[in-house]
Amino acid sequence: MMSAQDFSSIPEIDVETVASQLQNGATSIQLLDVREPQEVEVASLSSFKNIPLSEFPEWSTTIGEQLDQHQETWVMCHHGMRSAQVCLWLSQNGFTNVKNVSGGIDAYSLKVDPSIPRY
Repeated sequence: MMSAQDFSSIPEIDVETVASQLQNGATSIQLLDVREPQEVEVASLSSFKNIPLSEFPEWSTTIGEQLDQHQETWVMCHHGMRSAQVCLWLSQNGFTNVKNVSGGIDAYSLKVDPSIPRY
């Protein structure tokens, strides 16, 4: 089990910065949403690629083929815990520039775009 101390080493990015980058195109950043498909149906940001954490056994062995390990990668979930787990795992598996979206889609809805449903 990972401790809170493990997560403290993960760089975070705030939702306001995410919004600004999305508005400017953010084409050089890989955007991952690790929530479940039913969660993404309720609330999502279209720029984020959905790779559910529950499907980790399926994608973990091929993630290096799906994503560039040296490209900046931002990971989001509902509140930031699942994405922190994925950030830590990615960092331990060759990804060099990973950031956790602090507060997840919930914070994005609260601080940036209230039209995104909260759940």
